[in-house]
Amino acid sequence: MHVPDVSVVVIVYNDAERLPTAVRSVLDQTLHGVEVVIVDDCSKDRSYAVAQELEAAHPGRVRAFRLPENSGGCGAPRNHGIRQATGTYVMFLDSDDVLERNACRNMLDAAERTGSDLVSGMCVRVHLDNRWGKTTEWYPWIYSRTRTLESITEYPDLLVYDTLSTNKCYRRSFLLEQGLEFPVGIHYEDLLFSAQAYVAARRITLIPNHVYYWNVVEKAAAKSISNRRHEIANFVHRMEIHRRVDELLAAHGHTDIKTAKDAKFLKHDLVLHLRDLPLLGDAYRQEFARLANGYLAGIDPAAYENVTHLQAICAYLLGKEDWDNLLPAADAMTNKGRLTSPLAERDGRVYWCAAHVDDPADTEARRILDVTEQGFHTAPLTSLVLGNRLTSYEDDGRGTVTLSGAVVNPLGRITPDTDLKATLEFRARRQIGVRSFSFPAATVRHAGDTIEWTATADIGSTVRPLGIIDAVWDVRLKLTAGDDRLTTRVSVGGVDLESAARLRVRPRLTRLVSDRFEPEVTKKGNLSYVLTAEGPAAVRTQALISGAMHGKAAGVVKRSLRRALRARRNLGSGEQKVKVYHEVFSKLPIKKGTVVFESHMGKQYSDSPKAIYEEMVRQGAPFEAIWSYAGAKPTGFPKEATLVKRWSWPYLRALAQAEYWVDNQGFPLALTKRPGTTYIQTWHGSALKRMGFHEPRTKAQGRPAQDRFQAAVNRFDHFLVRSEHDVRTLAKGFRLRDEVLLRAGYPRNDALVEAHRAETQSGERVRGPLAAELGIDPDKRILLYAPTFRAGADGTVEGFEFPFDVEEFADRLGDRFTLLVRTHYLNSVTLPPSVEGRVIDVSGHHDITPLLALADGLVTDYSSVMFDYAVLDRPMLFFAYDYEKYAGDIRGTYFDLKEKAPGPVVATADELFQAVAAFDEADAKYAQARQRFLAEFGEYDRGDAARQIVEKFFTRSGK
Repeated sequence: MHVPDVSVVVIVYNDAERLPTAVRSVLDQTLHGVEVVIVDDCSKDRSYAVAQELEAAHPGRVRAFRLPENSGGCGAPRNHGIRQATGTYVMFLDSDDVLERNACRNMLDAAERTGSDLVSGMCVRVHLDNRWGKTTEWYPWIYSRTRTLESITEYPDLLVYDTLSTNKCYRRSFLLEQGLEFPVGIHYEDLLFSAQAYVAARRITLIPNHVYYWNVVEKAAAKSISNRRHEIANFVHRMEIHRRVDELLAAHGHTDIKTAKDAKFLKHDLVLHLRDLPLLGDAYRQEFARLANGYLAGIDPAAYENVTHLQAICAYLLGKEDWDNLLPAADAMTNKGRLTSPLAERDGRVYWCAAHVDDPADTEARRILDVTEQGFHTAPLTSLVLGNRLTSYEDDGRGTVTLSGAVVNPLGRITPDTDLKATLEFRARRQIGVRSFSFPAATVRHAGDTIEWTATADIGSTVRPLGIIDAVWDVRLKLTAGDDRLTTRVSVGGVDLESAARLRVRPRLTRLVSDRFEPEVTKKGNLSYVLTAEGPAAVRTQALISGAMHGKAAGVVKRSLRRALRARRNLGSGEQKVKVYHEVFSKLPIKKGTVVFESHMGKQYSDSPKAIYEEMVRQGAPFEAIWSYAGAKPTGFPKEATLVKRWSWPYLRALAQAEYWVDNQGFPLALTKRPGTTYIQTWHGSALKRMGFHEPRTKAQGRPAQDRFQAAVNRFDHFLVRSEHDVRTLAKGFRLRDEVLLRAGYPRNDALVEAHRAETQSGERVRGPLAAELGIDPDKRILLYAPTFRAGADGTVEGFEFPFDVEEFADRLGDRFTLLVRTHYLNSVTLPPSVEGRVIDVSGHHDITPLLALADGLVTDYSSVMFDYAVLDRPMLFFAYDYEKYAGDIRGTYFDLKEKAPGPVVATADELFQAVAAFDEADAKYAQARQRFLAEFGEYDRGDAARQIVEKFFTRSGK
């Protein structure tokens, strides 16, 4: 009898509907020697019947088994699957997930090639209820390249972080010889099984391939085991598994792995449960503390050096069972950046709280609770996100609610004599139509460590939602303390909302879908309201909608749609497109005169590619222009050009057949440039931060990753530079040959050179139609605020948050200046209505060059726009509020901005406002510095860059 290469054990419990999809993902593997072993954990629905039907439909490939009684976990059915498996290798699959189509083949190839007992690939979390089709790779940095380990000690991060059992392939003889089984009767069985397998394996191979799709439904009615953190038994199981893993590591002498695992426990496992503490009762907290503190006593002290200050503070306060200070700290950890404690000062140092720091017997208190370096005491009050805890909640059962709360007053910075005002705002999360409704606070008073407030909101007669689209409304308190304006979310804290009434509302569109506002606690513990139905008509309508969405007919439609989407995804997958690009499109003849343009990865019609394109049009150059765009549909792109969506089939074909590529950032790295195509890389700015191989992180990457990066930049046939600074920095960082460099300047700056030339000759500045289009008062000066790109702590792209109070700017300087705000194209900004006309968001303008030409002065931090604006010889202000952090980042800078800045460098909002107020003084004082700055960083910007490029490459005389 033929022995299967791989046995995939599919476990199922009460999941008859999804089981066939999981099994199909195994049967459709590109590796044919695969068997399916279904183990039903004594389901109450048709799961086992469905398993038997699949067995009958696929004899010899599918076998079905059923446990005599439900085990309550994943361990028992997986163990039974191991015993029934006949394949050389074993993999595990849950009935609600699927395997990537090449998973078994890739795993088997790696195992056979290396002789490994265990092969692990990348798991991808698929967020099924996310409208954008969000997916997240599970610890992708572990799988950045193929690597084979002789022992887990070579790469402890694998055991510490990737504790899944389902993205792995195990040699079956290895499991049997080592007696490896999942623990039964306890949750989190993956953690222990994976640790045992890692420690026992004689060789482990990691592959950089997607192998497992973990389907996640965030809003599922029935929470998964790992998400039922409000159940104390959940934490009991987690602690027991951790103890068993610790015993395993100790038995094998893996102390270094234990220390790394302890740090992860503090950063991840403990944090997950701490976040829920503010919403749970005293009985839970007491038992939680008993269990956690027993385990924390055995944590390696060195682990605390590898966690954030808040994580260490929470663990310390938990050990003290200091709930008054722990709960605010847990709230701050859940809501990044929120300051939830009033702080304390001792001997010139700032501490999270006053408790414990004065106890001479507690040697750890001051070290752990010290937050001086966080700068809470020096940062402008308006830059702090202050905690605002709900202290009481009352409603009249109809449509009026009275809320009271307390806003943190750090170090008493809001003094007793400060004038206080506040409004309570209800704001729709999806801002469509009327965005918000506000109610003045009845009382606002100074209470030492807090500012206490009370506000009554007549929601029933005032708040008018649309009724369908704006289903969720968040609650904020806007506090005015003297000249400071602060906006805070209202956290629920310990207030019980279980008995709160659902408030009547009058939707603007229809009451047939919703007619009540129900208070709700968000994932982060904040107060929100959700539109629900209560009236008979509304309930009936919602029932009809629900029936239509979830009925039998809808199920058939949904399954068909899912199948169609899967087929379409496979056809249009990035891997398939890259393959077609190289094997099909790149065999087609190159079309002479075809130029593909792209700016900022298709997000804009802007920058030097735009300037080159428009110069080609002006000169009548013979060419066919193709512009790449990203997003649903193109806006602002030239109508005369052919437009192709980035990564679409027409885009790939256009790139494969183009005679020229012109862009400012980088065409997809996976696409090889053909020898007959000329790539003109204009780049998008001179460098302050270190780039390319000058970055320590690039140097630290493995050779394969460095080779891929080098291959990508080696595609450049020509690279534009605007100064010898670019040659020393960008060109060297990208390891570009000198013959690749074009010392022509930036085409995007030609217009700025011309504007400065015209201004110098005429002695007057012409603002042009853009100023009128923006509604700018001709008597006011124009400042452009253009900060650099900002990302979250985890690297995610976030909305832009002002490092100064934009309302204060408008109040103090709005009579003399109009502030234009232009964030990086990856960020977004929302301005308060109060600054309308005085502060204008111009981030939606594709091209920043006209905005630079319009502005009388520039305010930036570290953006490369400073190098371009220097061409205009106009004042610049540098708001470097986090300069030490920016300059001291691991990436590093090429020069000290403070030494070479052609304008004042300020660190606080007040200094910024003073510098703007002294605008003319800075203009005269820094005139020579601006000339030196331009000479060093813009020597080749002479106003003819676009003409040089067009004449060299695109006119008949140039060619």
